[in-house]
Amino acid sequence: MFRPLEIFIGLRYTRAKRRNHFISFISLISMLGIALGVTALITVLSVMNGFEKELRERILGMASHATIAEFGGQLRNWESVMAQAEEADRVVGVAPYVEGEGMFSSGRQVSGAMVRGVIPDLEARVSQVGEHIIFGSMNDLRGRGFGVVLGKELALALGVGLGDRVTLITPQAAVTPVGVLPRMRRMNVVGIFEVGMYEYDRSTAFIHLDDARQIYQTDDAISGLRLKLDDMMRAPTIARQVAAELDGRFWVNDWTRQHANFFRAVQTEKTVMFIILSLIVAVAAFNIVSTLVMVVIDKQADIAILRTLGLSPRSVMGVFMVQGTVIGVVGTLLGVAGGITLALNVETIVPAIESLLGRQFLSPDVYYISDLPSELNLRDVARIGSLAFVLTVLATLYPAWRASRTQPAEALRYE
Repeated sequence: MFRPLEIFIGLRYTRAKRRNHFISFISLISMLGIALGVTALITVLSVMNGFEKELRERILGMASHATIAEFGGQLRNWESVMAQAEEADRVVGVAPYVEGEGMFSSGRQVSGAMVRGVIPDLEARVSQVGEHIIFGSMNDLRGRGFGVVLGKELALALGVGLGDRVTLITPQAAVTPVGVLPRMRRMNVVGIFEVGMYEYDRSTAFIHLDDARQIYQTDDAISGLRLKLDDMMRAPTIARQVAAELDGRFWVNDWTRQHANFFRAVQTEKTVMFIILSLIVAVAAFNIVSTLVMVVIDKQADIAILRTLGLSPRSVMGVFMVQGTVIGVVGTLLGVAGGITLALNVETIVPAIESLLGRQFLSPDVYYISDLPSELNLRDVARIGSLAFVLTVLATLYPAWRASRTQPAEALRYE
C-alpha cells in the first residue's frame, strides 16, 4: 500500500525503541495532558450549558416571556388590552397579575415574600408553577377565599403545611382607632410548590387576583399582563411587535431585559472558563515541543543519512510534523471520547460521588439549583477538538524546522 515517505518515517519514529524510552514517556505524558485538557473543556462547557439551560427554564417557568405594563403606574382597563394582546402574532397566552411585597407570619416565625395575585386558569397559560405543586392545587385559589400557595422553602421557614393559617402583612396602611397600622389578613395555605430554584421556593407566594387587589388596594387596576410567546428566544423582536400593535401606549418588557445581567454573567463565565481550561491543552501541546526537540537530537545521524539519500529539508520537516501531529491527534481523540462520556453521565456520576462522600456539592441555599445538569453541544466539541489540533500542529513547527536545518556533514562527523 502506497504511503508518502514523510508519513511512513514519521509513524516509525512514534514507536518506542530501546534507546529512547524516556522520549516515549514524555510523548505519553504530552498525549495524556492533551486528553485531560480536552476532557475537562468538554465537560465544563457541557455543565455550563446545562446550568444556563436549567436556569433559563426554571426562571421562565416562574417569570414570563414578556410583560405589558402602564407607563409609571398600574394598568387600568386591562381587559381590552388583554384582548388586543391575545390577537397579536406569536402570543400564545396572556394572564393578568398583581404583584406586591409582603411579610408572612406564623406563630413566632416571620418571613418576607413577593406576593403575586393571579387567576389560576389564566396563569396556567403563561406559567409552569401549577406543574410543580407538591401539595394542594392552584385551582384552590378562589376570589375572596383568601387562600395562598407558598414555595416549599418559604413554608418550611414559617413551619406551616397544607391547611394551616398564616398572616400576611402588607406595607399598605390601615387607619384604626388606635392609629395607623399595617394591613393584615389571615390566609389559608391551600398549596405548596417546588420549582427547584431556591430564589423562588423561598420568597414567592401566590394568591387570587381578587384577593390581591383588595389587600393591595388597587381597585380595578392590576400590575400588568404576562405574556407567553411561541419562541422565547425571539422575545425581544416579538415584544417590539406587540408594543407597536398597542400603538406604543404601554411598556412592553421581555425576559432578556429583566434577567440580562444574570445571563450575560453566565456567558462571560463560560468564556473565561474556556480560556482558562484551554491553557491546559496549550501546556500539553507545547510539551510536544520538548519531546520533538529531544527526538531531533536523538535522530541527528538518521536525519543526516536521509539527507544524503536525497530527502529534502521540507520532507524532513514533514517527518517530524507527522510525529508530533500523531501525538496530538491521539490525545485529542482520547479527550473527545472521555469528555463526551463524562458530559453525558455527569448527572449520574456526581450524585454517586456525593453519596460516597456524604456531602452535597451544590447547597440549594447558596446556589440557584441543587443538582448538576449537563447539555452536550456538538459545536463545542468540534471547537475544542479543532483548538487542540491547531495547537498541536503549531507545537511541531519549531522542532520540525530545526530538524530540516540539520547539516549532514556536521551530524556525521563523529559517527
